[in-house]
Amino acid sequence: MILNWLKIFVYHFKQNKLFSILNVLGLSIGISGLIFAILYRNEEHSYNAWNPEKEKIFEVFNDMGDAGIWASNPAPLGPIVIKTSKDIDSYCYYNPWYYEEIVSYKGKKELINKIIDAQSNFFSFFPFEFVKGSPKTAIQDGNSMAISESTAKLLFKEEEPLGKQVEYSGRIFMIRGVYRIPGKSSLAPEVVTNLIASSLQENSDQWGNYNYGLLLKLKNPAKTAAVIKTIDRIYYENTTLKMAKEQGLSGPEFVKRYGATKSGLSSLETARLNENVSILPEKKGNYQFLVIMIGLSVLILVLSIVNYVNLTTANAIKRAKEVGVRRIIGATKKQIIQQFVFETILVVCCAVVLSLMLVELSLPYYNSFLEKSLELEGSQFYLQLLGIVLVVILVAGIFPAVYVSNFETLKVLKGNFGRSKNGVWLRNGMLILQFTIATFFIIGSYIVYQQVNFMMNKELGFQGNQVIDISFRRISNEGNFERYATIKKELMKIKGVQDVSAGTFNFSGSGATSTSGFNYKDVAVQGQNMAIDFGMLKMLDIKMLEGRNLSPGIASDTIDSVILNKTALDRLNEKEPLGKEISWNGNKLKIVGIADDFHLFGLHEKIPPMVFFHIKTIPWMGKTMSRVYVKMSPEDMEKTIAALEKFWTKKVDTDYPFKYDFVNKEFARTYAAYVKQRNLFALLNGVVILIALFGLFALASYSIERRMKEIAIRKTLGAETKTLLKELSLQYLIFGIIGFVAATFPVYYLLNKWLENFAFRITIAVSPFIIGFLVLMFLTLLIVLSKAYQATRVDVLRYLKYE
Repeated sequence: MILNWLKIFVYHFKQNKLFSILNVLGLSIGISGLIFAILYRNEEHSYNAWNPEKEKIFEVFNDMGDAGIWASNPAPLGPIVIKTSKDIDSYCYYNPWYYEEIVSYKGKKELINKIIDAQSNFFSFFPFEFVKGSPKTAIQDGNSMAISESTAKLLFKEEEPLGKQVEYSGRIFMIRGVYRIPGKSSLAPEVVTNLIASSLQENSDQWGNYNYGLLLKLKNPAKTAAVIKTIDRIYYENTTLKMAKEQGLSGPEFVKRYGATKSGLSSLETARLNENVSILPEKKGNYQFLVIMIGLSVLILVLSIVNYVNLTTANAIKRAKEVGVRRIIGATKKQIIQQFVFETILVVCCAVVLSLMLVELSLPYYNSFLEKSLELEGSQFYLQLLGIVLVVILVAGIFPAVYVSNFETLKVLKGNFGRSKNGVWLRNGMLILQFTIATFFIIGSYIVYQQVNFMMNKELGFQGNQVIDISFRRISNEGNFERYATIKKELMKIKGVQDVSAGTFNFSGSGATSTSGFNYKDVAVQGQNMAIDFGMLKMLDIKMLEGRNLSPGIASDTIDSVILNKTALDRLNEKEPLGKEISWNGNKLKIVGIADDFHLFGLHEKIPPMVFFHIKTIPWMGKTMSRVYVKMSPEDMEKTIAALEKFWTKKVDTDYPFKYDFVNKEFARTYAAYVKQRNLFALLNGVVILIALFGLFALASYSIERRMKEIAIRKTLGAETKTLLKELSLQYLIFGIIGFVAATFPVYYLLNKWLENFAFRITIAVSPFIIGFLVLMFLTLLIVLSKAYQATRVDVLRYLKYE
């Protein structure tokens, strides 16, 4: 029986090559899109999956009001919270960033990109597999170091690493452990040290220094609400009440006027794709991008299945006599269904094989697009692929099979079934669904394009096309600014250099290195601390709205002068700010200027309040200075950069590579994810239109083919070509209009939700809908009229000679 079904399938495949190829190709494209989405989803969800205690480990984050949500914490919090709460098993502080430094062994120097500093119990939170040494003693003190297996090979080749001494950051460390990371991890360091202990001790009573990442291991993950409540109470008692007392207010009065710190916990299990803020060094995945990718891929697969069902039910009319004969000679309805499901299985299997080939060929480009290294492997993936195949077979196979098995045998054998309206409503409904999905993609991709184009062309408030940002490595805690000042004099001597300045912030989306609250009268503002050198604002063409810039000729400008941005001034509600004083961390600072707002974090974020002061005004700010900005002449930039690199590697930092970036390009990375979304939408839009055109072409071909005798008769009776074209295409235009109307509300609602991610955004206008409608109508008419015109040019005798 199976062999007989297979012969019938091959026969009909050959007889209807166009329909068969379009069915296989359409399904393969739909399945390929979902495979790509699944590979991306699996990779993102694999982070920390290997960690046996991922459900119990939580990051602590804090809502800082105007300054946003921060996942950094003060040093005293951990010791107090574990004493206060019975629900916490242990805590671990770590520096929430990777250091990039030179590690040397016997004079051989290697640049290590992922060095992290954490407390001695770090490996109980991230239990990497130790191939040498013990996780309990690997970073037992400030002179111990644990390294990854790959770093051990890099530094020691075939030598035994345990007990060896290496030099790092001007200190000698002993290797006490070598580990292997068993899977994707939110923390994947190449080197781990325990220098943080001394820093925590120095800041053990500093509640205003939010510099550390803090992990808590809970005894029971269900107790997160109780732990959050405890942390909030600790903050209230140790920060809110103290600040309230300094201002002569009660705790409730202070909270009502200035607000209070609100904490939260984010599980390591969901850290990669959690909506909460995370400062784990491997950063977060793009959850929204993942949802969009999966959603659009599912839509494409639905479109492919609809296409298949539509073409199969349309083509089934040709097989009506076959079904009728089989029913007469004794075939049951169940056997008819089984035969057509079997044929669907064969088509889907062909589509899966083709889709795997397409994915394998396209994977390098896909990995480049996502900056990933995805592969077609893993039992999880093949189980998911099997699930996709079963769903496609059930959805695409069952309905056409049941539809065919219900053909009326007598009507079929009498020859009247060809003119039957049976199944027309289904094909028309699914054709409308195809138009709806295609309309969604056409309009949606245009709106996404408009928003990304708006971001790329918006006035940013600064000019960075001639300014490069050079990474400035701190050699020691002392004399950082003085060292920079000496370097600045030498840089100014290089031909092509117009100006040099420095700051404690960057334009890559991370913004300033610290935030602090300041008060003016009864108003409290949480602002970004923008410590700068003279000339910084002028170099970036940031406009001064009132007052003046900081000047080296005015001594007070390195002592108590400050510039606010427009957003900070708006919070103060002060019409004449110049000369007024603000209270900043116990310092009285005089306002000497108001700078215009400019974008620092990206266009998806609001512009925060900013406080500009000279680096020397707050001495400890010099330690956080990690950027030197150089403005160059537009002529011979390449030569200037080459001269800068030569000077830097010979005179400034002989061990560390010269790393720089243009400020405007650095800022462009803040919306790089949205550029990817635009490109993805555009690519999938093309795929959707292609699949929809497949279906429309095949269905129009079949529909017009069925009406060829009618067309021949009407031509014989004198019907004009334009009249025939109008009547043949009218129904498809009506279906297209219905599909367009059906897509209008979903596309407006969903794209408007997407635009809510941006503080600076476009307003959805009528133009995308007009363009979407015109494109849809053009493509529909292009396909239908081309087929209809061919139909009107045929030899009428070919279709009338039987009569």
